[in-house]
Amino acid sequence: MNATILTIGDELLIGQIVDTNSVFIARQLNAAGVVVCERTSIGDDHAQIVAALERALDRSQIVILTGGLGPTKDDITKRTLAKIFRSEMRYDDEVGAHVERMLAQRGIAFNALNRAQAMVPECCTVLFNAHGTAPGMWFERDGKVAVALPGVPFEMEHLMLDEVMPRLKSRFALRQIVHRTLITSGLAESMLAERIEDWEAALPPYLKLAYLPNPGAVRLRLSAYEVDGASAAEEIGRQFEVLRRLIPEHVVGFETASVQELVHDRLTERGLTLAVAESCTGGTIAARFTALPGASAYFRCGVVAYSNEAKHDLLGVDPQAIERHGAVSEEVARQMAQGVRRAARADYAVATTGIAGPTGGSERKPVGTVWIAVATPAGTTAVCRQCGTDRRQIIDRAAAVAISLLRDALREE
Repeated sequence: MNATILTIGDELLIGQIVDTNSVFIARQLNAAGVVVCERTSIGDDHAQIVAALERALDRSQIVILTGGLGPTKDDITKRTLAKIFRSEMRYDDEVGAHVERMLAQRGIAFNALNRAQAMVPECCTVLFNAHGTAPGMWFERDGKVAVALPGVPFEMEHLMLDEVMPRLKSRFALRQIVHRTLITSGLAESMLAERIEDWEAALPPYLKLAYLPNPGAVRLRLSAYEVDGASAAEEIGRQFEVLRRLIPEHVVGFETASVQELVHDRLTERGLTLAVAESCTGGTIAARFTALPGASAYFRCGVVAYSNEAKHDLLGVDPQAIERHGAVSEEVARQMAQGVRRAARADYAVATTGIAGPTGGSERKPVGTVWIAVATPAGTTAVCRQCGTDRRQIIDRAAAVAISLLRDALREE
């Protein structure tokens, strides 16, 4: 069973707002066994809407549209749908009473524009919107379904959950889609693919593997489409167990698991403490740990020492080390980690110093060069990594590498 999602609005095409609606809709459809084959954003234009909807109905059994259902002249979706489905408009008394009641509660007059919210195509089934003034609309043609929903996210979400999904499950015989994602760390995508090549080749044909890299991790998603859910989930579990035995040192967990959560758990279980000294990452590492509930049990402090003076005054970095080697160097990274560990009386400490750009690089130390150090009860280690060329990318990658190095240090000890 295939579906197409159409999000309508000029604001989407000019980047004024981010399309979160299609993400939510896709998740709901996928969970019910509906394969989303296309997601498209189009403007508030009659011809565009007609062409996109007709194309979607040609290739999909289900089409979900959002946006363009408001009371103003630029909201043309409802009128366009009436023409596509060759329907006259009618006034829906229930919707009209609801809109009038909502506006009265907010002290807004029930004028002609607001009254038009209750005008709907005669051929549609009205989906009552308890949370807004624009109703949802359900259309059917040649055994296919098109659903129009308001663009306001929380209104759309309630309608999807309360009205659309129950109706779709009743209307169609849906088979399940099963996804499960394993999180790995410490291997680049190409290296990981090489390590698990034989395992991947031996997967059952109905299981599809996807590599989803992001800073510091590669997610491996196994998917089975339109299957018996229980047996597919069981097979995916077996396959991932085989994979865990192949690369045990690189497995972080499942779904949304992160390396910082792994470190968080180990520090908490062992009663150990952590401090962080950051220069180029600007507090990103500290933020990732303190975002986790229970971090106060082990997280002592985070110091953002951006200037050379702060590195000396707050962390005890030797000014001569900075003069001899530069602020972005192994020696300075080591001293930063040791200094914050000492000052916070922590068991473990992490430090970063690098060039996040876009300026400041040189031939010897280009933008993206980052030195990362981890200080532990057994000593201090430091590594240099090239973390990219974009400032945000460099910060994210450097933070991810630092947390992974801390995880490795905890494992070794």
